[in-house]
Amino acid sequence: MATKIDKESCREVYNEVRDDTNDISWATFKYDGSTIVPGVQGANYEDFVNTCTDDNRQFAYIRFTTGDALSKRVKFTLITWIGENVSGLQRAKIGTDKTLVKDVVQNFAKELVITDHKDLDEDYIRSELKKAGGANYDAQTE
Repeated sequence: MATKIDKESCREVYNEVRDDTNDISWATFKYDGSTIVPGVQGANYEDFVNTCTDDNRQFAYIRFTTGDALSKRVKFTLITWIGENVSGLQRAKIGTDKTLVKDVVQNFAKELVITDHKDLDEDYIRSELKKAGGANYDAQTE
């Protein structure tokens, strides 16, 4: 059965993460049968990491504040999480299903596919976003 996405409800959650007036900094998109729907959302990155279990696959849209001493800015990342115990067929299917998610989640600085918990380290994600961000003035002194 072909995968579908609930575009309207996923777009609402996507916009909540992008909204500067609330505390929501991440949201997941999960499978409900053969439909991708909003999962959980929150303000604490560690709460997101706890949703990444070995037996699930999901997409996540996450807001980070990055930058250097002279420039702070908000950057977004799209993470595809594939747990260690996800079947080969589901692993293969998630690649094509990601195009459905990208129809909704269109603005992000960095896209990551993560299958190992150590790669969910917040400092690692921030460093990847910083690299994608362009100019970096941290090495300069006043």
